[in-house]
Amino acid sequence: MAEHPLLTATPDQRRVLRRAWPHLRPERRGIALALATSAAATATAVAVPAVIGAGVDQLLERDRTGLFAAVAALTVLALLRLVLFRRSELLLITVGERVVRALRELAVTRLSRAPLRFLEAHPSGDLLRRTTTEIADLATFVRSQLPDVLTVAGYLVLTTVLLLTYSPLLTLALAAVFVPAVVAVLRLFKKAADPAFAAEAAAAGKVATTYRELVQSREMLRTGGGTGFWRTRFLADNERRYRAARRSQRTLFLISLSRIVQSVTTAVLLLVGGWLTTRGSISVGTVVVFILATRQLFDSATQASNLVGQVQSTLVGLARLLDLLTTTAPRPALGPPRPASGDRPHPVTAERGPLDLEDVHYAYVAGNEVLRGLSVRVEPGERVGLVGPTGSGKTTLAKLMTGLYAPDSGTVRYDGHDLASLPPDELRRRIVLIPQRVHMIEGTLLDNLRLVPGDPDEQTVARAAGDLGLTGWIGSLDEGLHTDLGRGSGRLSAGELQLIGLVRAALLDPAVLVLDEATADIDPGTARTLEAALDTLRADRTLIVIAHREATIERLPRVIRLDGKTLLPHN
Repeated sequence: MAEHPLLTATPDQRRVLRRAWPHLRPERRGIALALATSAAATATAVAVPAVIGAGVDQLLERDRTGLFAAVAALTVLALLRLVLFRRSELLLITVGERVVRALRELAVTRLSRAPLRFLEAHPSGDLLRRTTTEIADLATFVRSQLPDVLTVAGYLVLTTVLLLTYSPLLTLALAAVFVPAVVAVLRLFKKAADPAFAAEAAAAGKVATTYRELVQSREMLRTGGGTGFWRTRFLADNERRYRAARRSQRTLFLISLSRIVQSVTTAVLLLVGGWLTTRGSISVGTVVVFILATRQLFDSATQASNLVGQVQSTLVGLARLLDLLTTTAPRPALGPPRPASGDRPHPVTAERGPLDLEDVHYAYVAGNEVLRGLSVRVEPGERVGLVGPTGSGKTTLAKLMTGLYAPDSGTVRYDGHDLASLPPDELRRRIVLIPQRVHMIEGTLLDNLRLVPGDPDEQTVARAAGDLGLTGWIGSLDEGLHTDLGRGSGRLSAGELQLIGLVRAALLDPAVLVLDEATADIDPGTARTLEAALDTLRADRTLIVIAHREATIERLPRVIRLDGKTLLPHN
């Protein structure tokens, strides 16, 4: 079995920002400008205690001119702070939203190009959460909390520089009491927070997955009486999420210990500052500067404690998103370099060519092969039926034939070219699969029929449907091609969905068309319409049909019987 990288429920949170830097690099100039503006805004706030301290000294010396100068400086600083803080917030939000938009687009692009085997190996709820909820949380953080995070960081750095400038001795006393205690609190929090927040994110993904299973299986659960079982399972998953959330909140409580540290530090600062003032080592204004500046420092520390949980949650979500982007990154191509998407390369394969499978092996689970050593050749224009008992590997073989799966060993070739080496656009033009379950989007019938490359117009779609003899069926709908199908496929029968898949395939005009159980579980009338539409296909198109209906099999000149893991001689 070929190994495929899988996502990690709780990915590594170390060096997350360093790993995210390649996605930030295109916005590095905007980031630098935003950070510089934020630093300037913070500097205006940090300068306020220094100006007040100077005003206190001038007041004690009865220097009226100096006092008025201090008042004027405070007014200027207030205006500058208002302008710079507003500007820095706008810059941060603008740059941050551009980064989030790029990440969202990249995640969707990577998932749309990910191997089918990868998508099937992961719960859809977890993939949905990583590409929607966690990116939305990141966007919220950028808009609401990121400006506060940078402001707090600026306060901590610039206030420390200010205090060192006024009195290194008093700063040393402050650091000796405050820093070790705060570091101890933060280390204790960090040790408990990493696993707690990661577990909460994983539990939330599990709840989303379970709920999505309900939506997808609602009919089966109701008719089969499985609602109670599902409810029990959902409640269990939700209970685990609740416990994980409580664990995260208990972790946040550790940060409140920093307030005790602040109170003790202020008391020590007053004692040492008063002693130095009586000795004449520092002025009263300096003590005022320290009291006001450390109040800002403590407020910043308190604000930081409130932001820590949000930052931690955001880092966990970012780590999970980066895990998705890394795991779904394009792998080196097996063939020659593919041209850029904007180029129009000449096809490397013939418009009509043979399809060959040579010694193909495939397993979903190591040691339990679904297909073992299959070899078969389908000539251009052949019409072949693929039959066999349930579980014999027919659908798996169809996905291998169409390049949706890659064999663990052996090769699948079209016109002599390995499918893995063909550009995706050319592969999809040459080989198309119509699955048993044709997927729909919300919109009109025309919207759903146009879900093919090239963006065909209404006339092209109508012509393709007419060539298949389906004009009457479309005319029987309320508004023809413009009939609103609403959400999903509830208004159409299984056979009508197959007709939609057939029109989509006709618009692509593939060399090889594979139908997976196209006539299964549909009424005889629709089945006859579908079979008649198949008969109208161009004679040079290869048609491979997986079928159980004898009427369908009898219309095909060649039948390949799949028994277990091997091919039986065909008629």
